[in-house]
Amino acid sequence: MTEHNDSDEQATGRSAQEAKKPRSFWKELPILIVIALVLALLIKTFLVQAFSIPSDSMQNTLQRGDRVLVDKLTPWFGSEPDRGEVVVFHDPDDWLAGEPTASPNALQTVLSWIGLMPSAEEKDLIKRVIGVGGDTVECQGTGPLRVNGRALNEPYVYPGNTPCSQDDQGGQFKVKVPEGFIWVMGDHRQNSRDSRYNQADKNHGMVPVKEVVGRAIVRAWPVNRWGTLPVPDTFDQQGIGQQTSAAGALTVAPGGVALTAAVPMVIWRRRRILKAETGTGTPTTATGSR
Repeated sequence: MTEHNDSDEQATGRSAQEAKKPRSFWKELPILIVIALVLALLIKTFLVQAFSIPSDSMQNTLQRGDRVLVDKLTPWFGSEPDRGEVVVFHDPDDWLAGEPTASPNALQTVLSWIGLMPSAEEKDLIKRVIGVGGDTVECQGTGPLRVNGRALNEPYVYPGNTPCSQDDQGGQFKVKVPEGFIWVMGDHRQNSRDSRYNQADKNHGMVPVKEVVGRAIVRAWPVNRWGTLPVPDTFDQQGIGQQTSAAGALTVAPGGVALTAAVPMVIWRRRRILKAETGTGTPTTATGSR
């Protein structure tokens, strides 16, 4: 009788252990993927987003088809665009009028929505910040470009271009940037429709800071062109103005960040299950039996 009861108890214990047995990795994988996708969406919204370069206006710093990662985190902490930074911003007043519109397929739309691919539909531009609120920016003749009276040495300007353009369409100018705005120019000076050539718009060629998506910090694709996008030394020269805090550098794509964050969550969950099974804080035995 006793043996029968012991046998029943052992059978019951085995059944309970089998019931508590954690799911296999392949059964956990869909959970991992869902968590990664949710995190990718959150990261795209608040931390970093990929953008594709659609034109030649930032050559040679950026080539058509390059992918850059844009820091969207530091603006949440009050950081504003600074001189020399390469920034992505929403079209402030039909700067892209007449430009062709991309037609992504369904897969590209989904991947861009969660941040795993650059968005093909958003009307955004990428340029270098030359002046911030309070600055006076000036071009006379072929240059050099001056900010607050200081001549800029601009090694990033496209080879063969002059820092200033001699034309009557906006290439010759002297402007004072209002607070809350920035003055932007492309590195390919003779092939960039930037602040100079939009002075007739409602913002007189200025870009409202509120329209800035973030600072481009990494050229992530193609792999052979990977590199950071630092602020050139010319903007650190004495007298040009007080340098504000630079944006922090996030150097991985949203999908990679999401996956990195999701894996520890799944491991933690599995350890909780194993701890409940063994009654200990270490899953060494259970892990070794797998």
